[in-house]
Amino acid sequence: MKLNVKSRKKVNGWKIAFLVLLGLIIGSGIFLSTRLLATREVHLPPATETTVAKGAPVLNINTDKKKMNTLIAYFLDEYQHDSDVKYKFYLENQALLAGKFKFLGANIKFYLYFDPYVMDNGNVQLKARDLSVGTLNLPIKQVMAILLRSYKFPDWVDVSPDDQTIVLKLDQFKLKNGMFVKADHIDLVKDDIQFSLYLPKEK
Repeated sequence: MKLNVKSRKKVNGWKIAFLVLLGLIIGSGIFLSTRLLATREVHLPPATETTVAKGAPVLNINTDKKKMNTLIAYFLDEYQHDSDVKYKFYLENQALLAGKFKFLGANIKFYLYFDPYVMDNGNVQLKARDLSVGTLNLPIKQVMAILLRSYKFPDWVDVSPDDQTIVLKLDQFKLKNGMFVKADHIDLVKDDIQFSLYLPKEK
């Protein structure tokens, strides 16, 4: 007598693999969603207020004669662009103003030497100390008076023949954004020039 044994059902491997893969996808999705949507505590540094007030120095500038001469030459080229009579100003061991002026119908070359001094208000005074005008024997005062009539100087440059000085009023020389500079120290022999840059003054 033969026993009837029920045939075992074959296991469907593809079905199991699909279910496992689906479970992995759903589980990964839930994990990523909880991580992405969770609020993470962020420790930001406390906000700091600007400690530099208006009218206070924000930058100290240390430079030398070579860099200053480049800046001066650029400014004078722009300023004298439409002028027929031009002059040069540059720094050596002294400040030097050079150019030409007419005297008795002749073009006379001149070299006027100055010693620079920093004033208490941050402006710069140039005190004339020597003059070279070829073979002419003219006093500094007279030559400076001729220059004042012959040349166009910026509004913030004050030429005083009587005092034999030129004052660079840096407090009246404002940048387009209202910032301005003050001189701190000038030593041409040691090639040490220092300025401070200031924010606009409060109105």
